[in-house]
Amino acid sequence: MAAAGRWRAGLALLAVALGLGGTGAEQTEEHLKREHSLSKPYQGVGSASSGLWDLLGNAMVMTQFIRLTPDVQSKQGAVWNRVPCYLRDWEMQVHFKIHGQGKKNLNGDGFAIWYTKDRMQPGPVFGSKDNFLGLGVFVDTYPNEEKQQERVFPYISAMVNNGSLTYDHDRDGRPTELGGCTAMVRNLNHDTFLVIRYVKRRLTVLIDIDGKHEWRDCIDVPGVRLPRGYYFGTSSVTGDLSDNHDIISLKLYQLTVERTPEEEKRDREVFLPVVDNLKLPGMEAPLEPMSGLALFLIVFFSLVAIVFAIVIGIIVYNKWQEQSRKHFY
Repeated sequence: MAAAGRWRAGLALLAVALGLGGTGAEQTEEHLKREHSLSKPYQGVGSASSGLWDLLGNAMVMTQFIRLTPDVQSKQGAVWNRVPCYLRDWEMQVHFKIHGQGKKNLNGDGFAIWYTKDRMQPGPVFGSKDNFLGLGVFVDTYPNEEKQQERVFPYISAMVNNGSLTYDHDRDGRPTELGGCTAMVRNLNHDTFLVIRYVKRRLTVLIDIDGKHEWRDCIDVPGVRLPRGYYFGTSSVTGDLSDNHDIISLKLYQLTVERTPEEEKRDREVFLPVVDNLKLPGMEAPLEPMSGLALFLIVFFSLVAIVFAIVIGIIVYNKWQEQSRKHFY
């Protein structure tokens, strides 16, 4: 209980640091969203008739965790929430464990936490579909890019996709990465946690992996615009190398945040995921919809230009006809 208390106290300090105001621990405790959360005893998970979560592939419900993939080659599994999330500001706390028989860099491949438009679609990106719409946070345990030296694995990264981007496996997702950090999370004897926060269009990822119940910064990206109504899920895949990828709990908290009128205008509803000022192919901010007056003026002046061009054409044609007659006589 003391450890849990220190952990929640750390969240309170994090909430104050991020400007949420009030007692952050009380806010998150009071706003646990059970319809988007997954914890023991995992009642109804995978049930066709009841429950809030679906299983996919090789994922299995155990007594103490949900195993996305076993420590066996060529497996993939996922668990997806059935209920779309319409929260404006939220925090997802992930309690996980990665372990296996493989030695360092002889294990793989990792797992992903998703907030996406589509659910229950297997694919090549840590067991889920590529060219997704939404957010992916990846815990990558195997380096595919042989020549890279500056990055130590396991490595956590994040990606926002509007459906046009492809995750580059050969380069460990670098071309589309928003940020990341090294996280030595394999074969540990203590609990490992990851928190994804989305507050006022700011995406932050923090980790608690050292057994000290202290949060460490990993990713901090402002200007992230995510639509509401997407689904939470988590998936994993193994290839020639493998690991046990276990999810112990997913807990989603609604965060109550005050906004100024300017922030309300800035944080208006969006329909495609986008990151402000991010120069990635296909990630340009969507154009503002035209007002009715602007559309009318464009159509009006286009018609005037067409009529003007027709009149000029008729005048030029008549002049040419007149010159032709004079020349003939």
